[in-house]
Amino acid sequence: MHLKRWLTAIVALPLLYFLIGPGPRWLFYSVIFIFSMGGLAEFYRMAAPDLPQPVRFANHLLSLVLFAALYFRQVLLVPLVLLLWSLVTLTFFLFVRPGPDARGTGEMGKGVLGPLYVTVPLSLFLLIDMQPGGKTWIFFLLCVIFAGDSGAFYAGKLFGSRKLYEAVSPAKTWEGALGGLFCSIVVAYGFHRLIPMRCPVGHALVLGGLLCIAGQVGDLAESMLKRNHGIKDSSGMLPGHGGILDRIDGVLFAIPLLYGYLLYTMA
Repeated sequence: MHLKRWLTAIVALPLLYFLIGPGPRWLFYSVIFIFSMGGLAEFYRMAAPDLPQPVRFANHLLSLVLFAALYFRQVLLVPLVLLLWSLVTLTFFLFVRPGPDARGTGEMGKGVLGPLYVTVPLSLFLLIDMQPGGKTWIFFLLCVIFAGDSGAFYAGKLFGSRKLYEAVSPAKTWEGALGGLFCSIVVAYGFHRLIPMRCPVGHALVLGGLLCIAGQVGDLAESMLKRNHGIKDSSGMLPGHGGILDRIDGVLFAIPLLYGYLLYTMA
């Protein structure tokens, strides 16, 4: 398992550097979109296997519209897409499955939750990338989250004894969580020292810690979903890492936090 994790990372990291850094922006945005589609499909397969195919198709299509709107700087279309995720789902159930069925309400909620959970956070990567120094901020976020993830994994293996949240993820410990937090802050400090950033070092340290905490909450949230549905991994797409959601669960919760920070500091 450890070998597969490192081999996957070794293969993925140079490609990730190219996509975020010198690669053409359309290629980077396309890869983010593909991850969004894959993550959304995993969510529906895991949490809403009975969701009607037309609803899935419509929500995937609206995700494409959202990414296209951001790519072409048509930001005014974004609220419309967010609204249509709800309206299209409700309209389908209204005319196709109007009978009294309490489970239908749950399926409608899951249909809308999927894009809000997966697509919207990943789409914010486009807006972050369009900001001054956006590439640097994306690298910062990923370095901090990946450092926290690896630090938590190995600190938990070596020192873990006190359960962090046994009802959701029995394997996670407080020692692992604190080890991940420490690694994230250290990486945030090193990143700030090595690469010019548009923020004071204190901001970088606090932000690194908060991003790590958000990432750990995101990890627990996906663990809850998997535990609710009795599965170990969202898929087997990435050897040693599980599925797309297993790899980006923390990133999904950290992206909005970073985007909020950038909005605040650039206002």
